[in-house]
Amino acid sequence: MSGLPSALTRRAILAQAWPIILGQTTVPLVGLVDTAVIGRTGDAAALAGVALGSTIINFVFWTFGFLRMGMTSMTAQAHGSRDDAEVEAMLLRGLALGFALGLLLLAAQVVLVPLAFALLAGGEKLDAAAHGYVTARFLGAPAALAVYAINGWLLGLGRTRAALALQIVMNLVNAALDIAFVWHFGFGARGVGLGTACAEWTALAAGLFIATRETGGLLVLRGLRSRALFAGQALKRLFAVNADIMVRTVALLLLFAWFTNAGARLGATALAANQVLMQFVSVSAFVLDGFAFTAEARIGSAIGAGSAEAMRRAMRLAAEFCVASGIAFAALFMLAGEPLVGLLTTNADVRTVAGSMLPFAAIIPAIGAPAWLLDGVFIGVTRTRALRNAAIAATALYIATDLALRGQGETGVWIALCLAYIYRALALGMHLPALLRTVESRQ
Repeated sequence: MSGLPSALTRRAILAQAWPIILGQTTVPLVGLVDTAVIGRTGDAAALAGVALGSTIINFVFWTFGFLRMGMTSMTAQAHGSRDDAEVEAMLLRGLALGFALGLLLLAAQVVLVPLAFALLAGGEKLDAAAHGYVTARFLGAPAALAVYAINGWLLGLGRTRAALALQIVMNLVNAALDIAFVWHFGFGARGVGLGTACAEWTALAAGLFIATRETGGLLVLRGLRSRALFAGQALKRLFAVNADIMVRTVALLLLFAWFTNAGARLGATALAANQVLMQFVSVSAFVLDGFAFTAEARIGSAIGAGSAEAMRRAMRLAAEFCVASGIAFAALFMLAGEPLVGLLTTNADVRTVAGSMLPFAAIIPAIGAPAWLLDGVFIGVTRTRALRNAAIAATALYIATDLALRGQGETGVWIALCLAYIYRALALGMHLPALLRTVESRQ
């Protein structure tokens, strides 16, 4: 196992963050390639089916995003304490948990898929196309969830370039297989789903190769011989941390689903305008998440090493980059937002509504930076109960705010969303002083 992360400097933080940022920006490429490949066939029903199916898959799969987040923090802590055996055991536990949950999803699709289409019915032809896509994507569930664990493990070790390589492998295989299955074999929407599922299995193979190289080989054999792999306390902590993060993730998914529904309530034009503006929020979130993920790993390593000073420095340096990036994005969107909206849609009504709401979307990177950063801090320290409670509180306050502002139309919808980020930051910020005192008392 390689040594501890490099010294805490701005250059080191940036060096660790940029592969994450680049990897994050490639995430939408999977959906973009899926859309482009099926879109070029001219089959509108297939294209709409992929869009509907992607919504279902993203919600179901990302519910298990705790496999990435929990792995990052706990791996970083073990690495910081120089416990190489626990680092290896963490990977094997994460892989086992991710693969098992993926198998459960694969079996449960007989219930989940009909339920999803009952809630999101789009017509017989559209549902048929979406059904083919969704059932094909479920074939990749065990691999997809296991890759979440590998990614979290690599990020916890600070191996961000390896995590980037893993993402690139999946994207390239996905693009190649989409083209083969759709354009050559004519599988339609199901072919897009099969291409992505096969890419996820390829990514799992690549991830296992990378992990084996990182650990010096014979990882599984050493892990199976190690009593630490099935240590009761370690397994209890793994499930407790992941359960909290899962609840937190579901709460935030509900928040954004409510936002989407709020736009739909105002009509197709408002919904389309919100979708356009949320692309700005998503792009900025990908970049800021790079610094938040780096904070998770650095802070987790500092906790493992028992250094409150290193934790404080990691927080401060990550905060500098996170806040500065948030302000820069806000300024960029304020200045160039309208031309960017024009690139994303040609519909005059949608452009008008999006332009009027642009200031709200533009300031989200600036006001959301503290929330994103604090997520990384609390995940890094594995104070996941506070993270869970903050997400629940923020979502409840957001829904109450949206209901109170319904008379304000689209403006009320965006004010409520902006306040949601403030609610998240405040809810976590309330726990921060106690967190710092606890860490310092351990020295």
